[in-house]
Amino acid sequence: MGEPRVDRPVVPGYGIPRSTKGVLPWSWAVERLERAEVYWLATADATGAPHLNPIWGSWVDGRWYVEGGPTRWQRNLRANPQMAIHVESIEGEVIIVEGAATELLAPESALAERILAGYAKYKPGYEASTEHWAQGGLWALRPVKAFAWTTFPNDMTRYTFDDEG
Repeated sequence: MGEPRVDRPVVPGYGIPRSTKGVLPWSWAVERLERAEVYWLATADATGAPHLNPIWGSWVDGRWYVEGGPTRWQRNLRANPQMAIHVESIEGEVIIVEGAATELLAPESALAERILAGYAKYKPGYEASTEHWAQGGLWALRPVKAFAWTTFPNDMTRYTFDDEG
Protein backbone atom coordinates (compact mmCIF):
# COMPACT_ATOMS: atom_id res chain seq x y z
CA MET A 1 0.00 0.00 0.00
CA GLY A 2 1.33 3.39 -0.94
CA GLU A 3 1.52 6.44 1.23
CA PRO A 4 -1.74 8.36 1.70
CA ARG A 5 -2.23 11.97 0.74
CA VAL A 6 -1.78 14.13 3.83
CA ASP A 7 -3.68 17.36 4.35
CA ARG A 8 -6.08 19.10 6.74
CA PRO A 9 -9.79 18.42 7.07
CA VAL A 10 -12.15 21.35 6.64
CA VAL A 11 -14.25 21.74 9.77
CA PRO A 12 -15.60 25.31 9.92
CA GLY A 13 -15.44 27.01 13.29
CA TYR A 14 -12.82 24.75 14.91
CA GLY A 15 -9.67 26.68 14.03
CA ILE A 16 -7.96 23.92 12.07
CA PRO A 17 -4.99 25.45 10.26
CA ARG A 18 -5.13 25.54 6.46
CA SER A 19 -1.40 25.03 6.03
CA THR A 20 0.08 21.53 6.11
CA LYS A 21 2.88 22.79 8.34
CA GLY A 22 2.75 20.71 11.52
CA VAL A 23 0.70 17.79 10.19
CA LEU A 24 1.51 14.35 11.57
CA PRO A 25 3.32 12.00 9.16
CA TRP A 26 1.57 8.73 8.32
CA SER A 27 4.53 6.85 9.84
CA TRP A 28 3.58 8.37 13.22
CA ALA A 29 0.07 6.91 12.94
CA VAL A 30 1.30 3.51 11.69
CA GLU A 31 3.64 3.15 14.66
CA ARG A 32 0.72 3.62 17.04
CA LEU A 33 -1.65 1.43 15.02
CA GLU A 34 0.89 -1.40 15.13
CA ARG A 35 1.50 -1.26 18.88
CA ALA A 36 -2.06 -0.48 20.01
CA GLU A 37 -3.62 -3.11 22.22
CA VAL A 38 -7.22 -1.89 22.24
CA TYR A 39 -9.06 -0.69 19.16
CA TRP A 40 -12.60 0.64 19.28
CA LEU A 41 -14.45 -0.95 16.36
CA ALA A 42 -17.48 0.83 14.93
CA THR A 43 -19.91 -0.99 12.64
CA ALA A 44 -23.55 -0.52 11.63
CA ASP A 45 -26.15 -3.05 10.62
CA ALA A 46 -28.18 -2.96 7.40
CA THR A 47 -30.63 -0.46 8.96
CA GLY A 48 -27.81 1.83 10.08
CA ALA A 49 -28.05 0.97 13.78
CA PRO A 50 -24.57 1.61 15.22
CA HIS A 51 -22.46 -0.79 17.25
CA LEU A 52 -19.22 0.07 19.04
CA ASN A 53 -16.95 -2.27 20.96
CA PRO A 54 -13.36 -2.54 22.19
CA ILE A 55 -11.46 -5.37 20.55
CA TRP A 56 -7.97 -6.66 19.85
CA GLY A 57 -6.43 -6.56 16.40
CA SER A 58 -3.30 -6.53 14.27
CA TRP A 59 -2.11 -3.73 11.95
CA VAL A 60 -0.07 -5.34 9.16
CA ASP A 61 0.96 -4.17 5.69
CA GLY A 62 -1.35 -1.16 5.73
CA ARG A 63 -4.43 -3.07 6.83
CA TRP A 64 -6.09 -3.78 10.17
CA TYR A 65 -7.01 -7.40 10.87
CA VAL A 66 -9.51 -8.53 13.46
CA GLU A 67 -10.77 -11.99 14.29
CA GLY A 68 -13.61 -13.36 16.32
CA GLY A 69 -16.58 -15.64 16.61
CA PRO A 70 -20.12 -15.13 15.33
CA THR A 71 -20.67 -11.77 16.99
CA ARG A 72 -22.82 -8.74 16.32
CA TRP A 73 -19.95 -6.82 14.69
CA GLN A 74 -19.42 -9.68 12.21
CA ARG A 75 -23.13 -9.86 11.37
CA ASN A 76 -23.04 -6.10 10.83
CA LEU A 77 -20.05 -6.33 8.47
CA ARG A 78 -21.74 -9.01 6.40
CA ALA A 79 -24.73 -6.69 5.95
CA ASN A 80 -22.76 -3.43 5.69
CA PRO A 81 -19.00 -3.71 5.09
CA GLN A 82 -18.15 -0.18 6.27
CA MET A 83 -16.18 0.10 9.52
CA ALA A 84 -14.08 2.48 11.52
CA ILE A 85 -11.53 1.97 14.26
CA HIS A 86 -10.20 4.31 16.90
CA VAL A 87 -7.03 3.51 18.78
CA GLU A 88 -7.44 3.61 22.55
CA SER A 89 -6.11 7.06 23.49
CA ILE A 90 -2.51 7.34 24.60
CA GLU A 91 -2.14 10.62 26.48
CA GLY A 92 -4.68 12.38 24.28
CA GLU A 93 -3.43 11.05 20.95
CA VAL A 94 -6.23 10.32 18.51
CA ILE A 95 -6.11 8.02 15.48
CA ILE A 96 -9.29 7.14 13.59
CA VAL A 97 -9.29 4.94 10.47
CA GLU A 98 -12.34 4.53 8.22
CA GLY A 99 -12.74 2.06 5.41
CA ALA A 100 -14.18 -1.07 3.91
CA ALA A 101 -14.08 -4.54 5.42
CA THR A 102 -13.42 -7.82 3.65
CA GLU A 103 -13.76 -11.24 5.24
CA LEU A 104 -10.78 -13.47 4.56
CA LEU A 105 -10.85 -17.25 4.40
CA ALA A 106 -7.48 -18.94 4.82
CA PRO A 107 -5.16 -16.07 3.79
CA GLU A 108 -1.92 -17.10 2.08
CA SER A 109 0.62 -18.36 4.59
CA ALA A 110 3.08 -15.43 4.46
CA LEU A 111 0.28 -12.95 5.23
CA ALA A 112 -1.16 -15.25 7.90
CA GLU A 113 2.22 -15.36 9.64
CA ARG A 114 2.48 -11.55 9.62
CA ILE A 115 -1.04 -11.25 11.07
CA LEU A 116 -0.20 -13.79 13.77
CA ALA A 117 3.00 -11.85 14.57
CA GLY A 118 0.86 -8.73 15.03
CA TYR A 119 -1.30 -10.61 17.54
CA ALA A 120 1.78 -11.71 19.52
CA LYS A 121 1.49 -8.52 21.61
CA TYR A 122 -1.37 -10.23 23.48
CA LYS A 123 0.72 -13.14 24.80
CA PRO A 124 0.54 -14.64 27.33
CA GLY A 125 -3.16 -15.26 27.57
CA TYR A 126 -4.30 -15.06 23.95
CA GLU A 127 -3.03 -16.58 20.78
CA ALA A 128 -4.64 -16.08 17.39
CA SER A 129 -5.04 -19.23 15.28
CA THR A 130 -5.27 -19.73 11.53
CA GLU A 131 -7.36 -22.85 12.16
CA HIS A 132 -10.39 -20.66 12.90
CA TRP A 133 -9.94 -18.53 9.81
CA ALA A 134 -10.84 -21.32 7.35
CA GLN A 135 -14.45 -21.04 8.55
CA GLY A 136 -14.50 -17.25 8.48
CA GLY A 137 -14.18 -14.68 11.19
CA LEU A 138 -11.00 -12.92 9.99
CA TRP A 139 -11.63 -9.45 8.62
CA ALA A 140 -9.37 -6.90 6.95
CA LEU A 141 -9.99 -3.15 7.05
CA ARG A 142 -8.80 -1.38 3.90
CA PRO A 143 -8.35 2.28 4.86
CA VAL A 144 -10.11 4.94 2.82
CA LYS A 145 -9.59 7.88 5.17
CA ALA A 146 -7.90 8.44 8.52
CA PHE A 147 -7.58 11.29 10.99
CA ALA A 148 -5.05 11.95 13.75
CA TRP A 149 -4.03 14.60 16.24
CA THR A 150 -2.18 15.09 19.48
CA THR A 151 -3.10 18.74 20.13
CA PHE A 152 -6.46 19.60 18.59
CA PRO A 153 -6.78 21.61 16.37
CA ASN A 154 -3.11 22.50 15.85
CA ASP A 155 -1.89 19.22 14.34
CA MET A 156 -5.22 17.82 13.09
CA THR A 157 -4.27 15.70 10.09
CA ARG A 158 -6.30 13.90 7.42
CA TYR A 159 -4.95 10.97 5.40
CA THR A 160 -6.68 9.96 2.18
CA PHE A 161 -5.88 6.64 0.53
CA ASP A 162 -6.12 5.84 -3.16
CA ASP A 163 -8.81 3.34 -4.07
CA GLU A 164 -7.09 -0.02 -4.47
CA GLY A 165 -10.30 -1.98 -5.04
